[in-house]
This record gives sequence, structure tokens and C-alpha cells, in this order.
Amino acid sequence: MTPSFETDVILFDGVCNLCNGFVLFVIDRDPMKRFRFAPLQSEFAQKNLEALGRDLQNFDSVVLLSVGNAYVKSSAVLRVARRLDLPWCLAVIFYIIPTWMRDIAYDLVAKNRYRWFGKLGVCRVPTPELRSRFLG
Repeated sequence: MTPSFETDVILFDGVCNLCNGFVLFVIDRDPMKRFRFAPLQSEFAQKNLEALGRDLQNFDSVVLLSVGNAYVKSSAVLRVARRLDLPWCLAVIFYIIPTWMRDIAYDLVAKNRYRWFGKLGVCRVPTPELRSRFLG
């Protein structure tokens, strides 16, 4: 069974500083509140990843759940960017680069993200005003 959502959901590594920074970046540039969020470690994410046949222990990619599909790595990031306001939506230009090439760069950053950006001991708790946008 493929899950469907009323809004797009970004699944992210809840203990990764880079990933948390990405979520805050999107929140600040998403005044229409198009996106909701859930840590990959959450029950919500685990249930939906399982329904999509995805690895439940691999937290090295942001995942975008959108219209019954799951997008990962650079494709997820570009799909998010294209829904943001200018100038961020212009990132769609990177679609001209083949996915496998974009994902090499993505994987390099993902592999080193804790070393370069740090790691939290636990998932960050959203502020009360943002809590409604977080699932799980």
C-alpha cells in the first residue's frame, strides 16, 4: 500500500545538524506551509518507509514523501527547492545533471555530515508554534 499525504512530508535525520539546518531553511522559506516534517527515527517515518519498502535503518538521505512517491538524495532536495520562493526554486537547473552524478556529491556530504556539521544527542524538539508541522 502506498501512503498518500495532503502535504509533502520531508523525512530527515533528526540528530544531524546539517539535516536540522535544512529543515529550518525550508521552514523559513515556506510561508505557504507546503511541507511537513518528521525525523527518520520517528514512528511516523518508520511506518511510511516500511510501507514504501525502504530501508528502516539507513538515515543517510533526506526523503520527500509526495503524492504517494518517495524521493531520496539530490532528487528530494531539488523537488523541495523547486517549491520554495525565488531564488531557491531556480535550483531546478541542476536537473540537467544526471541523477547519478548529483548523488555522488550528495553521498559525499552525507557520508561526512556528522564530522563536518556535528551531531545532536537526540532529535531536536520543535518550538510550540512549529509543532503542528511536525509528524511523529
